[in-house]
Amino acid sequence: MSNTSHRRIARAMALLDNLPESALDQVEVLGEVRELVDEALNESMARATLDGASIRAVALRAGLSPNAVPPRLGRTEPLQAYSNADGRVVGSSLERARYDAELDRTPPISTSPPRFQKRRPTRGGTP
Repeated sequence: MSNTSHRRIARAMALLDNLPESALDQVEVLGEVRELVDEALNESMARATLDGASIRAVALRAGLSPNAVPPRLGRTEPLQAYSNADGRVVGSSLERARYDAELDRTPPISTSPPRFQKRRPTRGGTP
């Protein structure tokens, strides 16, 4: 597990150790814990896929549908640069990421903002 994942899990455990009495306050704290655990899960899934696990196998182990994994991988540090325009990591980009990881090279993360894409024209609009 990476240092970042360890810090997230440690923070989540600390929050759980000091859970407030109020139900509403618990909701807020548990929401933060869920976010920390989800981020750690995403990072672990990214490392597993880079190590050769299939998206389907990772999804099964995480209790997610296979369609839920690619966007989660696209939000992780190791695979963000390999995500497509939809923010998903697909099979071909995952193969490239594995190849680059094997050679200890990674592409720079793009800092350009997302491009605006026009919607398809609709029929029967107002005259």
